[in-house]
Amino acid sequence: MGEKQIKVSFPDELASLMKVNEADFASEMRLLAIVKLYEIGKVSSGKAANLLGMHRIDFLETVGRYQVSILGEPGKSELEDDLLNA
Repeated sequence: MGEKQIKVSFPDELASLMKVNEADFASEMRLLAIVKLYEIGKVSSGKAANLLGMHRIDFLETVGRYQVSILGEPGKSELEDDLLNA
């Protein structure tokens, strides 16, 4: 699998506020982007874990640290079904 690079501009002080160097900042931004793609349903947990070079369970633990649910967001009909079946 190949890789593409994108250039992202950010204020100088952002990495300092996070108390990380630029390399760690770039790694964190990559992680956050993939976590967000998982959160909005664009990639599976397995694919996200693979992209980050980690095991799926480790990825699921990671998303929890970012307060991302591994259960997804149930729709209205799913909630109604749950209430009817409770």
